[in-house]
Amino acid sequence: MKLPFAPSYDALCRDFSWDIPARFNIGTLISDDWAEIEPQRICLQHFDPGGDHLALTYGELSARSNALAHALSGLGIAAGDRVALLLPQGFETVIWHAAIYKMGAIALPLALLFGAEALEYRLKMSDATAIVTNGFGLERLADIRDRLPELRHVIVADERMVGPGILSMEALIAENPAHFEAVATGPDDPALMIFTSGTTGPPKAALHGHRVLAGHLPGFQIGHDFAPQDDDRIWTPADWAWAGGLLNVVLPSLMLGIPVVSSPAQKFDPDMAVRIMAEMGVRNAFIPPTALRLMRSAKGIDTRLRALGLRTITSAGEALGRETYDWAAKAFGVTVNELYGQTECNFVLASSASLGISRSGATGLPVPGHRVGIVDDTGRELSAGQIGQIAIHRPDPVMFLGYFRDEAATEAKFAGDWLLTGDLGRCDGQGYFEFLGRDDDIITSSGYRIGPSEVEDCLNGHPAVRMAGVVGKPDPVRTEIVKAYVVLADGYAAGEALAMEIREWVKSRLSMHEYPREVAFVEEIPMTTSGKLIRRVLRDKAIAEAAVEG
Repeated sequence: MKLPFAPSYDALCRDFSWDIPARFNIGTLISDDWAEIEPQRICLQHFDPGGDHLALTYGELSARSNALAHALSGLGIAAGDRVALLLPQGFETVIWHAAIYKMGAIALPLALLFGAEALEYRLKMSDATAIVTNGFGLERLADIRDRLPELRHVIVADERMVGPGILSMEALIAENPAHFEAVATGPDDPALMIFTSGTTGPPKAALHGHRVLAGHLPGFQIGHDFAPQDDDRIWTPADWAWAGGLLNVVLPSLMLGIPVVSSPAQKFDPDMAVRIMAEMGVRNAFIPPTALRLMRSAKGIDTRLRALGLRTITSAGEALGRETYDWAAKAFGVTVNELYGQTECNFVLASSASLGISRSGATGLPVPGHRVGIVDDTGRELSAGQIGQIAIHRPDPVMFLGYFRDEAATEAKFAGDWLLTGDLGRCDGQGYFEFLGRDDDIITSSGYRIGPSEVEDCLNGHPAVRMAGVVGKPDPVRTEIVKAYVVLADGYAAGEALAMEIREWVKSRLSMHEYPREVAFVEEIPMTTSGKLIRRVLRDKAIAEAAVEG
């Protein structure tokens, strides 16, 4: 299912058509199919800070996942059951994903950063029957397992943590055969459940069919300039439990035969990121905007970034912004191809430097095979330049099957045949889309509608700003004013003089109505486990401040 090279975006769209087989199983596509052809081909590599880097072949991935598929069946787990994966980046995570898909169960990736309450909520909502984790995850489970009657099996990837009521991954592999006849799943059979990030409300479980992998391939290949190419090797700092890490990187790469580099879980560190990419020979990277901004604020890093010789970089999760886009092109010597999607319908907009569809400040154009538009709340398409919701037309192979056991929420997600993302944007006369922010993030001030992403992008261009979050604060005269919460870069001290300088910085670069009338210096900005800014927390803070001020 490799996307053929095309001389232009228009030619690519003209000649594109979906061709998804009636039998489609993610597990076999990312392991067995390659194992039959090139069993010694490297599929995964793991970076070890001590220098003891590891590698896994497709033959090993196939055999180990086959044994675990047998093991899951032997434990009484049936097709359609949910198996949770509370694991970091690593070989074990991919092996379990393949096993779950092959035996027809549903993979439920969960971030290790979740606290006990968040973990319990997701395990209860999904009625997960089994969970695979490590020692860190076991500690999280200790206080909640008694409240999870459906969770019958706990399996650990670390032999040292095996104990009463805890099964060993390695023992299960040793006890079962290395051949497994995968369930004959079709494209619409459920395979994967990912909870939304919860930036605007309680997380919901988006259920995807096996076809979700096929739906991601055109965008992945465009974003990485017609991957796979010789010597391609990909890495991301993004958690593999997030749609961005799993579906923007891991699964498409493995299906296309591109080795995926994993690295130990850690708080993002620009210097370590450079070291990982350099030592592992990374040629392709998916780096979310937040991580790029942290790299930008690191001193003396630019020359090291260019020396990496990356072939492609993609970015998604938030608006990249002009400042970060322009900086990255100079620092890496590579244009960042921005992507757009959400958990329910991912990778539908993309940029591609090789196709000449890349523009500072714009997310990109619709990926071939996806119909994307700007609509109002009723599903009526809007004209070029008008602000409305970004929406995707169904049917679409990358679109979710629905929210798990929530028909009302699923129905509310659509206006006719348009899936409403809840993200505001606009499309210009040439078809380029611009993401402005979540619908309830838009600031209304003196009659103007202000997208916080553009203001944050401008703020991030100031040398004193390490990270910024922008929200509307209630105001009796203007309805709302723009308020910025700023984390300072090293070497800068908070004060009114600096706040005034930052305000003037935005005023002179954007407009008189968009600059932050208030700037607050904070130690950190609230983020989801996938690295997205949670403006809801900042907005609640601003509302509380306004109430106190009376």
